[in-house]
Formats: sequence, C-alpha cells, structure tokens
Amino acid sequence: MSDNNVVQGEPNWEKRVLEKLALESIAEQRRGRRWGIFFKLLGFGYLLVVLGIAMEWWGSEKIAEAARHTALVRLEGVIQAKGDASAENIISALQAAFESEGTAGVVLRINSPGGSPVQAGMINDEIRRLRALHTEVPLYVVVEDVCASGGYYVAAAADKIFVDKASIVGSIGVLMDGFGFTGTMEKLGVERRLLHAGASKGFLDPFSPLRESDQAHAQVMLAEIHQQFIDVVKKGRGKRLHETPEMFSGLMWSGAKSIELGLADGYGSLDIVARDVIKAEEIRDYTVRQNLAEKFAKQFGAGAASSIANSVGGFSLR
Repeated sequence: MSDNNVVQGEPNWEKRVLEKLALESIAEQRRGRRWGIFFKLLGFGYLLVVLGIAMEWWGSEKIAEAARHTALVRLEGVIQAKGDASAENIISALQAAFESEGTAGVVLRINSPGGSPVQAGMINDEIRRLRALHTEVPLYVVVEDVCASGGYYVAAAADKIFVDKASIVGSIGVLMDGFGFTGTMEKLGVERRLLHAGASKGFLDPFSPLRESDQAHAQVMLAEIHQQFIDVVKKGRGKRLHETPEMFSGLMWSGAKSIELGLADGYGSLDIVARDVIKAEEIRDYTVRQNLAEKFAKQFGAGAASSIANSVGGFSLR
C-alpha cells in the first residue's frame, strides 16, 4: 500500500500516513472556510446593493442637462405633508426642473383630488417665484383624471392649463370635517370629563356637544381660507376666467366645461404639450419620490398629529 511517497513497510509509515491525512483534512477545512467567507461576503454585498437601491443611498447618475427637453413633474394623490405630493417634494422637483440647463419648458402633470391648503399654497407661491425668476421657461399644467380643490389651487399658478374633455376640474371651496360622539356616549353611559384653561380650548371637541360659538368661529375661518382660494384663482386666471355664480361654490366640471368657464385653456396630454406647445419631444422626469426610510419616518412621526387633527376636523381643499 502506498500513499504518494508513503510506502508500507517503511519505518513509522503509519504515523506518516496519519499526519498526511490530518494535514489534508486541515487544508480542506481551510478551503471550506475560505469559500464560506467568500459566499457570505457575496451575499452581504448583494444585500447591501438591494438596500442601497431601496433606500436610495446612491443617487442616480446626473443626466446630461445640455440637451433641450421638456421637464416633467408629477403631482399625484392627496396633497399632504407626509406624502409624495408634499410641498417639499413638489417644490424640490420644480426647482430642479427650472434650473436644468436644457429645460425648454416644465409640465406639471396633476392627478389630485386636493388636500392641505397650506401645502397647496406653498407650491402655488413657489411656482410663481420660479416663473418670475426663469421668465424664458414656461410652466404648463396637464390634468389627467382629476384636478380638484387643492390640485386646482396649485394649477392656477401655471401659464396654461390643459385638460382632457372628461377630466374633473374645479371644486373651488374649503371644508372642515369631523365626527360627534355625544349620542353614542349617552347610549353607552359614558360621561365626558373635559378640563381646560381658556374658554375655547375645547374647540370642536368631538366628545362634547357642538357649541354655536365654535361653529360660528369655524365658519369665519372657512370663509377666510375660501376667499384666499378665490383670490389665487382670479389672480392666476385673470381675464380668461368667465365667472358664474356657481364657480366658487365647490362644484366640479368636466374638462370640456372647464375650458368654457376659463378654468382651463385647451385640450392636451403630456406628449402633445411637449411636442406641439413646448416643441421639445424629449421628456425628462424630475419627480421626487420618498424612499422607504423617509416614508416610514414621516408616517410614524405624523401619526400622532394626524390622529389629533382628525378628531377635531382639519381644513381641507378637497
């Protein structure tokens, strides 16, 4: 029997065979550990790349800005501080779009039922500022399905508004909603004990009867914010607006009717406006999206405030 250079019959050949087997076993274990470490590192690297993409740790490569193009910003969903359609996100996207060297025009594509009057007002103000700063770059709104209330508050700042004949446009009004639970509490035999300093600190408390003074004060605030909305629309649309008694009542109209009323300027999709109005068919999307970490943080951080606001009712342009 032989094992490479180990020959049976040689002195201490058994010992040498055992030593060689032991050494080969150790070498095999080392190779196994090295491969184990390699695959662990490979798996860790893959996980890191996936997380990096999901969390947007690495920004996308900066696109060549010199080429002439239409800059697109999407405003989708409810306009609110904790969502994709927040003033922070929309304003950041608009600023990037206007400041890009090759931007021939900006299209703000809106599909929104409305939302916060504060957030909508901030976006409206920024659009006006950017238009005044970049007079050579027009901003057009393209309405998809809905551009109502807070969505229209934003749209009113544009150079022109384009719609589809079946789009829903308008709802120029303000609401404040909430719930009252006093009847339910009486049936359950629950007593409300509310202590406060300041006569109106329990303003619109849902577990207490609605006081006339609270309702009257709320109506004053609603009327004030409504007038702000009306002023924004009149300022933005100017002489194009054909006012009717119902225009600022909160009603909505089809895209076709909105053109008749002067709430919109004509028919047009994103591609049509880019090609025929701006005359820059290449479209680049500047929309800012929240990554997973930001969404979680904002949802978690805004949860308590949102629950409190919803209990008493909040002002809303929708």
